[in-house]
Amino acid sequence: MHETVKNLIHIKELIKSKVNHNELPKIIAVSKTFPMEKILPLIEYGHLHYGENKVQETLEKWTFIKNENHNIQLHLIGKLQTNKVKFALKIFDYIHSVDSKKLAKKIADEEIKQGKKIKIFLQINIGNEDQKSGVDKNELTYLYNYCNELNLNVVGLMCIPPVNEEPYKYFKEMSLLKKKLNLEELSMGMSSDYLEAIENHSTYLRIGSSIFGNRT
Repeated sequence: MHETVKNLIHIKELIKSKVNHNELPKIIAVSKTFPMEKILPLIEYGHLHYGENKVQETLEKWTFIKNENHNIQLHLIGKLQTNKVKFALKIFDYIHSVDSKKLAKKIADEEIKQGKKIKIFLQINIGNEDQKSGVDKNELTYLYNYCNELNLNVVGLMCIPPVNEEPYKYFKEMSLLKKKLNLEELSMGMSSDYLEAIENHSTYLRIGSSIFGNRT
């Protein structure tokens, strides 16, 4: 069995031991920067959810594989520039990083042009960090209502907590914000903190290095 598959199975078993209900979170294998030969064992194992950061890299890497495997779900977890939206909609099934009215409007316009709906997470700058993307939590309801007016399919919320702080309080706050908006999904938790994320009802975990190893 390939190392990446062993790592994925280990993570799944760990999650099962921590979750006391039937709804296990989905694991997004963050495959950004890794070549397809490193990802193929997971595809052959039957894993469906993969995370990428860059639109052009994803188109080059995944177009053929996705045409052959229609069940694969690709998640854009990096920042999306408005001039890349039309290309993003061609390859991705989920966008986790919608954080402005401008980006929301561009996606809505492009959905009409392409006749395609995409699942959207609103990214929150939960730690109010200047260097991070994400909508201010005080502006979240306003952005969510605007997305609804545009008929966007907002399924949940996403965050990246501050690196040098305990993530638990931020995950707890995200869980409360999700309930406030009555949304289904929460995209939070990475290799270093996914166990804290599932304690706060994360439904999508974005795990890279714990599956694929460290990036060079």
